[in-house]
Amino acid sequence: MRFCVVGAGFSGAVLARVLADAGHSIVVVDERAHVAGNCHSERDARTGVMTHVYGPHIFHTSDERVWSFIQRFGTMRPYLHQVRAITGGAVYSLPVNLLTINQFFRTTMGPDDARAFIAAKAEAMAEPANFEEQALSMIGTELYEAFFRGYTRKQWGLEPTELPASILKRLPLRFNYDDRYFAHKYQAIPADGYTRIVDAMLQAPGIEVRLKTAHETLDEPFAHVFYTGPIDRYFDFTHGRLGYRTLDFEVFRKSGDYQGAAVINYCDENVPFTRITEHKHFAPWDSQEIDGTICYREFSRACGPNDIPYYPIRQAREERMLDTYVQRARATAGVSFLGRLGSYRYLDMDVTIGEALDAAQHVLACLSEGRAIPAFFVEPLQQAPAATARAA
Repeated sequence: MRFCVVGAGFSGAVLARVLADAGHSIVVVDERAHVAGNCHSERDARTGVMTHVYGPHIFHTSDERVWSFIQRFGTMRPYLHQVRAITGGAVYSLPVNLLTINQFFRTTMGPDDARAFIAAKAEAMAEPANFEEQALSMIGTELYEAFFRGYTRKQWGLEPTELPASILKRLPLRFNYDDRYFAHKYQAIPADGYTRIVDAMLQAPGIEVRLKTAHETLDEPFAHVFYTGPIDRYFDFTHGRLGYRTLDFEVFRKSGDYQGAAVINYCDENVPFTRITEHKHFAPWDSQEIDGTICYREFSRACGPNDIPYYPIRQAREERMLDTYVQRARATAGVSFLGRLGSYRYLDMDVTIGEALDAAQHVLACLSEGRAIPAFFVEPLQQAPAATARAA
């Protein structure tokens, strides 16, 4: 059959590849000039640094199937993500761990003493109702105000009391010196960048890629359309625009090593940006051969009509609007929605790939059994299971 996949990010590329390997014909369209969506990476012409053009992406998973799949299309180099944070004029380790606690409180506690110490500071709550209450119930007032309150207000443009507790629930609190940002079995970054990985996925008989092509301009028949763009855009924003946060990057280049780490968060609210990323540290295997460096100061703001959407806000207004779009989608024949934008959920890469693999198998089963392909393969009204990358 001849299908159309709208969007050449991971969701669209994985789905297209599995369907093409099963013998189907796929037209993949993307209005950008490159594949890989917001994971797009390229070497900076001036410094030679492999740059995460739309901000850093770290692949991490414990899903053996996802790990095996992505390795088919390029070399994945081990990379352990570590984050530093500046607050109150000092540098600390994140996520909050035993080193952070001892540094911040100027103590030398061991794990058991630190656990009891933080428990005494935490505010007991049966069921925290929002981000702030969740933080206070985990770490108490001092650590919350130092590392999370100001940063969260900058990142989300909302009071922490307006954000759901689930945003913070999955961020680790460790009573040892483990400062890895993620604890998954496999943590890596492609040796040649994410764009090369996605491009390799799309290099298969039966796949035609059309870049700089908006799906609205298509005027040809397809057996089915798989849409990974914004669900509200598909319906011409008839019921309003779903809320997102977007990012602005202030790019600067230096010689040598600017900050000595891939990511440093700036937690104080009087600092206008949220973090600085130094891209050479995302590729330590080649950074020693590169003299220059490229860094991004990252600013978060409300997403406008012409901006790139990054983080779905999912407050009550958006949930109601999303429900309207979901019901509209279920009543529309010939199209399915998936991915971060299609389901309006924040998805880590491994979840994105896993859901696309599941969707492809579901499609093949429907075709084999003569069933209709559903509008959604994952319930979009539920938040993603691993939305942790930029929670704070």
